[in-house]
Amino acid sequence: MNKFIAYCGLDCESCEARIATINNDDALRRKVATLWSELNNTEITPEMINCSGCRIDGVKTPYCDSLCPIRACAKQKEIETCGACPEMKICENLHAITQNNEDALFRLKSGN
Repeated sequence: MNKFIAYCGLDCESCEARIATINNDDALRRKVATLWSELNNTEITPEMINCSGCRIDGVKTPYCDSLCPIRACAKQKEIETCGACPEMKICENLHAITQNNEDALFRLKSGN
């Protein structure tokens, strides 16, 4: 599977946090921090917006690095993505992503 596809099926290659990181774009970091703060009802600072990608070696946002239950589970199970997990269809953590993102679910099911 494409290494830029996260464990949950999201496309890290198109993630603005990754784009800000690889382009060292502080304006985009500020934009993403503001948006994510509003969406998650918590303070996220521009300094937190650094990520190479979920399954790629390198820097991660604090959430992706140590708080994401999907990433932690997949790493513990040593699976490439949740698409390889027999519990994918019943996983509540994964459902929180895929219920609103048909593309992520498609990527997991198709292995792309």
